Amino acid sequence: QVQLVESGGGSVQAGGSLRLSCAYTARTDCMAWFRQAPGKEREGVATIYTDGSRDAYADSVKGRFTVSRDSTKNTVFLQMNSLKPEDTAMYYCAPGWGFQCTVVPPRHFHFGIWGQGTQVTVSS
Repeated sequence: QVQLVESGGGSVQAGGSLRLSCAYTARTDCMAWFRQAPGKEREGVATIYTDGSRDAYADSVKGRFTVSRDSTKNTVFLQMNSLKPEDTAMYYCAPGWGFQCTVVPPRHFHFGIWGQGTQVTVSS
């Protein structure tokens, strides 16, 4: 059974930074980050292959967010800089295999395992 634990969320002012972490217990091809604001569809943010070979980003975060991983600790990170109020959402990570990892940005309906999420709130 795959377990996921997201952490690192919080409240910041616009322009600030946060670093999210996701610890996972699975052999995966990739890990993806998603976010969901109230009343909105879950949105793919970034994907990283767990071998470090590739990463990809949604246009809305490109240049501001960076995904990375520590394979020795089965942990992926999402460094979020220059945060905007529209980045406010619950952030989730999800493990992916094969085709799931190739779609950019990742699509939530391709993924089926989710953690509890971590809340990010950006005030103007």
